Amino acid sequence: MSFESLFAPDFKGRPYWWEAAEPASPSPGELPQRSDVVVVGGGYTGLSCALELARRGTSVTVLDADAIGFNASSRNGGLVNGGLKLALADMSGQLGAERADRLVREAIGTLPFIEDLIGREGIDCDFQRTGRFVCAYSRKHYDELAAKVDRIAELTGAPAYMVPPERQREEIGSDHYRGGQLVEAAAGLHPAKYVRGLAQAAERAGAMLFGKTRVTRLQRNGGRWQVETERGAIACEEVMIGTNAYTGPATPWLRRRVVPVASFLIATEPLPDALTRDLVPRGRVLADSRRVLSYFRLSPDGRRVLWGGRVGTAAMDPRESGRRLHAMMCRVWPQLQDVRITHSWTGNVAFTFDFIPHLGQHQGMHYALGCQGSGVAMQSWLGYQAARNMIGGPNEQSAFTGLPFPTIPLYDGRPWFLPGMLAWYKLRDHIDRLAG
Repeated sequence: MSFESLFAPDFKGRPYWWEAAEPASPSPGELPQRSDVVVVGGGYTGLSCALELARRGTSVTVLDADAIGFNASSRNGGLVNGGLKLALADMSGQLGAERADRLVREAIGTLPFIEDLIGREGIDCDFQRTGRFVCAYSRKHYDELAAKVDRIAELTGAPAYMVPPERQREEIGSDHYRGGQLVEAAAGLHPAKYVRGLAQAAERAGAMLFGKTRVTRLQRNGGRWQVETERGAIACEEVMIGTNAYTGPATPWLRRRVVPVASFLIATEPLPDALTRDLVPRGRVLADSRRVLSYFRLSPDGRRVLWGGRVGTAAMDPRESGRRLHAMMCRVWPQLQDVRITHSWTGNVAFTFDFIPHLGQHQGMHYALGCQGSGVAMQSWLGYQAARNMIGGPNEQSAFTGLPFPTIPLYDGRPWFLPGMLAWYKLRDHIDRLAG
């Protein structure tokens, strides 16, 4: 296909998800002069925190520089992995065996947590327990996935097993991979509908939400905070930062500890039912095992392919990122060579230098940040936990609370090192592929 013919006549350089649930800020109104808690960041983290605080009788105000839910919370792929990425990692050397085990078990519990939250609040977001298929990029990757599959089954309490190469077409209509790992404890949802429903639930509980309200300064005087914004100031007892990959200069200590990484997605035009059944026979959400991974799925109505990946380190023209993703998708599914793109977009995800999400306080300021691109359930959980930490009570402290939060010298929140890292990871993936 020529470059221009890749794109449908009604192509849009914005998220496909916004067709059903475009983020919109509530009427601006006047900021309150005082609030018990101010939450900075109107995505999953901040809204989950605000919902729990408001349900417990705390006055809470949520501020976001953009519309509520505008950034990663309505731009991601809608894969709900429930801590599986952490379950696949070996953190015992970093944290000790006991803390690492607690952390992994808590991460796995984020899937039932978000499922219960959606049910309790009646959020219509196309949530479905689909299971997840991780496509092995090489025989080495297959063996690494196989070494952890029994542990995942034990942690999740749900089936998890390996699918050898000769059976992988039961899960994906492609011969590109070398088999893979099937985990039943995973789900998919419509991310923009979910963040909209979470915002509505927080408002019903009494939280006040203000989009288009950038925080410019945070100042602590004695035991109280002054939150200065472009629209005025609010005095409060507690501040919670849930800005994740959009953490800015108002919180420089946190900005130095999260790395914003661009993630790109496309949506195809509607496809015939027979074709989508061939591509994803069992309707799983999927990802591959590369360090520079791709993640993909069918849209909730089963009519389109949504394909995401890291084809650059910063935002670019959506047609160019769409071209790169289309080429990547067609290497896996050559049968999509002539399928056009209707939407192409990007959003940032937040990585940390130890690849672990962090929850805690710094100089009295609460924070919950850094889910390495797997934040739908985890950030919802960490926001809830941040609220519980502020409220106090008998609940057991989260295993994510108070971990050392590392950075590196000379890093100020602008990730100058990402192009080199991306090239190195691609090279390692290529070497693994050549070996089998």
